[in-house]
Amino acid sequence: MNNAVNTSPGSSRGAVEKALEVLATLSTPGGPHRLADLAQACDLPKPTAHRMLQTFTEAGYAVSAGSGRYTVGPRLLGLSAAALTSTRALRPVLADLQRRSGHTVHYAVRHADRAVYVEKLEPDQAYRLSTRPGGEVPLHCTAVGRAILSRLPEADVAAVLAAPLAARTAKTLTDPAAIRRELTTVDSAGYVVDDEQFEAHVRCLGAPVLDAEGAVAGAVSVSGLTFTLQPSSFDVLGPLVAEAANRLSAVLAGTALRAVPDAR
Repeated sequence: MNNAVNTSPGSSRGAVEKALEVLATLSTPGGPHRLADLAQACDLPKPTAHRMLQTFTEAGYAVSAGSGRYTVGPRLLGLSAAALTSTRALRPVLADLQRRSGHTVHYAVRHADRAVYVEKLEPDQAYRLSTRPGGEVPLHCTAVGRAILSRLPEADVAAVLAAPLAARTAKTLTDPAAIRRELTTVDSAGYVVDDEQFEAHVRCLGAPVLDAEGAVAGAVSVSGLTFTLQPSSFDVLGPLVAEAANRLSAVLAGTALRAVPDAR
């Protein structure tokens, strides 16, 4: 494989994508990151990765931590803070769902055939789920992903389900027809269930969040280990998630829904 980034005018898109991949990898937990590790993770020659990092450092998007290590720079942190402002209005609803459910709450948005977590609120408990803001998960086998799929235009759903669908666990559905049947539960119940289809020993319930135009903006979910999130609780937790999704949709639409009595 030729790992060099072709920077000729006709291949500028490839160069930009590689640069964005370096920035994304630089932002992952565990930094400062070594140049060699960043180059390997991004499938780049070390000299190419080094040139990119020098450019990012000069522009304030990266900072040299010495000994060939780099971390996120102030301008990238500023962009992250500005982006998070757009979800700040959603946090009270997410916090209320976390309090009422007692489980970890996620808010995710779509990127191609993936869902990207942008918010995560956890209860005070001994264990932690491995998810993190910025982490990506497939649409076809996760609660947030299927919730998003349930409200996408048919052409988008068909494109996602036409691609090879990986089985993450023994319970993962990879048959498009079976997945489509799962999506219809949003119409009947208001939420979808991931019962160990993405990760063993983890269950999630998700519901779609819509924007002011009625298009899907993202999805909200509650997640927990199987010994804490039992199927017997779906009838209580599912409506809580669906209610939170409606409240989040109202926030995005710039309206306020009348308070719903506590379902506990």
